[in-house]
Amino acid sequence: MKLAKAALAIALLFAPALTAGAAHAVNIERVVSPKGIVAWLVQEDAVPLIAMSFAFDGGASQDPADKPGVANLLSGLLDEGAGPLDSKAFQTALDDYSISISFDAGRDTFGGSMRTLVENRDEAVRLLKLALTEPRFDPEPVERIRAQILTGLKANEYDPGDVASRALMASLFPDHPYGRPSDGTPETVAAITTDDLRDYFNRIVAKDNLTIAVVGAIDAASLATLLDEVFGDLPVKANRVGIADVTPATGEVIDIPLSIPQTIIQAGGKGMKRDDPDFIAASVAAYILGGGSFSSRLYEEVREKRGLAYSVYLGLVPLDHAGAVFVGTSTRADQADAVVELIEQEIRKFAETGPTEKELADAKDYLIGSYPLRFDTSRGIADQLLAIQLAGLDIDYINQRNDLIAAVTIEDVREAATRLFTGERTIVRVGQPAS
Repeated sequence: MKLAKAALAIALLFAPALTAGAAHAVNIERVVSPKGIVAWLVQEDAVPLIAMSFAFDGGASQDPADKPGVANLLSGLLDEGAGPLDSKAFQTALDDYSISISFDAGRDTFGGSMRTLVENRDEAVRLLKLALTEPRFDPEPVERIRAQILTGLKANEYDPGDVASRALMASLFPDHPYGRPSDGTPETVAAITTDDLRDYFNRIVAKDNLTIAVVGAIDAASLATLLDEVFGDLPVKANRVGIADVTPATGEVIDIPLSIPQTIIQAGGKGMKRDDPDFIAASVAAYILGGGSFSSRLYEEVREKRGLAYSVYLGLVPLDHAGAVFVGTSTRADQADAVVELIEQEIRKFAETGPTEKELADAKDYLIGSYPLRFDTSRGIADQLLAIQLAGLDIDYINQRNDLIAAVTIEDVREAATRLFTGERTIVRVGQPAS
């Protein structure tokens, strides 16, 4: 199969991309299979490649309260044997036909992807269907993947960024699934049983919470058949646990001692969900304040003017049941208090006055001009189509998005900034105490 592997490499190299001009010309079809399975399709016949991204509503938020990490462990096992194929046979088939199948668990979704050459489509369909309908969970791969996760969790106990992130999420979302570690802990991962994996799988993998995006050399009629072949035998309805909407808890200051050269600083506050009418304006506000890398307000004040940190960022995190704003940087221990106060000062100032006209114009130029870079490969396009669907946006959003950014006014940004940045944040510092 060496020729197939070479062909896949060439196909990936020349996979379709949307240029700045082409971003407004992309044609997305809504395909409905005979069994009622829906997918968004961008047909692109330039290369013989099919890329599929899909997700089931659920994710780590559906883990048992006493066993976080089930979804994450499951995501590493669905390509480790299914139906008549044990782990070695399944992986050999993927390798022989140059098929890529993978799974991942986010906080709100359990996702997957498939990439294949057109000539190997039937085998890719067979393997993906097996993974989604007849997972094996044999002892050897379960223990091997569990051991890999446990090794990573042990290493993360000394990773200051991970320590800070876990502490921040636990503080922002106490007594809520978002506050639990999505990868689990060494204790909970060690306790996960095969029954736990099967229970999660049987509750989440179903048709009514499934979202699909496909890009590549396949037409709508052929895709409709493929959808039923892969997903048609899934259960009709998922059995998810209800998750309550939550507002992040703020105001706590957490200092975690760790012997490291730099102090890691992370902060979080109230944000917006993706369906908020002000979300576009809020994303522009967040970019100007802390998302613009070398051009953001925070970078200018913290790095350029004072040299207190190498980098600093601020961004929106819209989850299904909460919206949050996250801030992060690192600095010397003796400067940590000054950096926190400076960041808070700049956030408060931005909340009161908003951006300048030049900052707004520069931000809009960048956000509009960089948008096509998200569509540089077939997989990238499929992932973007999937994200747009999961956010509940219109099928024509790709063609509308830059116009929405262009229409944002300085008053819109000021109003969004007042909503986002007024109020307290929870602050986590990991490092050596200031001497």
